[in-house]
Amino acid sequence: MFEYGGVKISWLGHDCFKIKDDCVIYIDPFQISGGEKADLILITHEHFDHLSPEDIKKIATSDTTIVAPKIAESGLRGIRCKEVVIIKPGETREVRGVTIQAVPAYNINKFKAPGQVFHPKEDGRVGYVVKVKGVSIYHAGDTDAIPEIKGLSVDIALLPVSGTYVMTADEAIELANTMKPKVAIPMHYGAIVGSESDAKKFKDGVKGRVEILQKE
Repeated sequence: MFEYGGVKISWLGHDCFKIKDDCVIYIDPFQISGGEKADLILITHEHFDHLSPEDIKKIATSDTTIVAPKIAESGLRGIRCKEVVIIKPGETREVRGVTIQAVPAYNINKFKAPGQVFHPKEDGRVGYVVKVKGVSIYHAGDTDAIPEIKGLSVDIALLPVSGTYVMTADEAIELANTMKPKVAIPMHYGAIVGSESDAKKFKDGVKGRVEILQKE
């Protein structure tokens, strides 16, 4: 667990984080053991390692709000919650006192077939900038180092480092050195693709502060 400005950030593996102050927020719960019940759950897109109904049900209650892009909406049907808020890339919403900005997330150079990227821009997948207690936390989702990210000014950047479906460690290093967050935290390794060596490479290459979190 890492604490910044009174906000606690825990890495639960792969792309899943828990952010906690007065509100308990989960982003992309996947292969979690359970834990504290969620006030807010943010889903970046519909793929199984980001939208896992089995894992969402472990932490959702009838008072939980889920925020997700349109492409993920059908995968959330039947899950008990207070409401599902659909958000578009570029949109900012205030949900339960938390400011949530949806940032585009897409590939520009990761292909599943010639000319066909894994995450096309037109599908509307997102990352999020979450503002809690004056602390801004960016979760990239599944994306390459796209232009929409480079101008973000955030305290903490949670960036994928594994390559294949997302930016490589080298691409994430270049992005972090451009963004200059106060703290960068690597993610998207250790489950589907990528390993701790990617996280270490990222830490060695970033000029600012990097925290490699231990999975909780």
